[in-house]
Amino acid sequence: MGMSNRIGLIAGWGRYPIVVAEKLKSAGYEVYCLAIKGHADEALYQICDKVHPVGVAKVGGHVRFFKRHGVQKATMAGKVFKTLLFEKWSWLRHFPDLTFWRYFFPQFILKSADRKDDTLLGTYTMAFKKHGIELAPATDFAPDLLVSKTPLSKRTLTKAEQRDVDFGWKLAKQMGLLDVGQSVAIKTQAVLAIEAVEGTDECIRRAGQLCASGGFTVVKVAKPQQDMRFDVPTIGLGTLQTMSQSGASVLAVEAGQTIVIDEAEVIRYANENRIKIVAVEESEIPLCVPEAA
Repeated sequence: MGMSNRIGLIAGWGRYPIVVAEKLKSAGYEVYCLAIKGHADEALYQICDKVHPVGVAKVGGHVRFFKRHGVQKATMAGKVFKTLLFEKWSWLRHFPDLTFWRYFFPQFILKSADRKDDTLLGTYTMAFKKHGIELAPATDFAPDLLVSKTPLSKRTLTKAEQRDVDFGWKLAKQMGLLDVGQSVAIKTQAVLAIEAVEGTDECIRRAGQLCASGGFTVVKVAKPQQDMRFDVPTIGLGTLQTMSQSGASVLAVEAGQTIVIDEAEVIRYANENRIKIVAVEESEIPLCVPEAA
């Protein structure tokens, strides 16, 4: 099999890397996987042609692994928890190599550049490009994972819930523009929680702790400047389970910009647990959110 059929997979946390690996294999690719330590699922060893466990900051090791196996195109899938930056002793597990310092010196030594997701991932992409490896969006290989404009669950939104979706959408887009997070939790047009470094599930749990009565809405959108190569909004069964445990009743996501993992299972769970899911296009959101009657 020729070099053009070889593709690299940088696998983070969750089922998304597994689904992408399966899609790539079914399409006839040889898959060479960098499995981020403490994140990637062991199931990848049964799917990929070669799996190499590696620390997230071993950038030189990432490049060498792909070049050794003739990989010229790679894709990223799965979350890498940014809380690594603030964990005690995390650098021992993900010890940076010289290539990391070459590219990330401004962020971690000089501290002259910020550590926003777009900055860090953009720098990582540049490092790969300098070594002749192109990073492509995982959705190029699995476009069917992007949700279409549709109600995903049986139950429809009430007027109050629709107002919360409209209100939360505008707020989530502003947070995305600032590269803070992609998700917000809303009830009666009041903000319960905004996602930051902790991730969507913890944002939902915090909203549940602050809203004991439940019945709140979660809105998850793409950033206005979304780069589809990384950090694409993703939901799966785990998202719905966290919502159910926390008392959330509505999930609104952005159509054409959100990945749904195991969609049939997600819809089944939502219907069984009385959670409403809608996929919305930006054009459907009114410029001004109407006040409650």
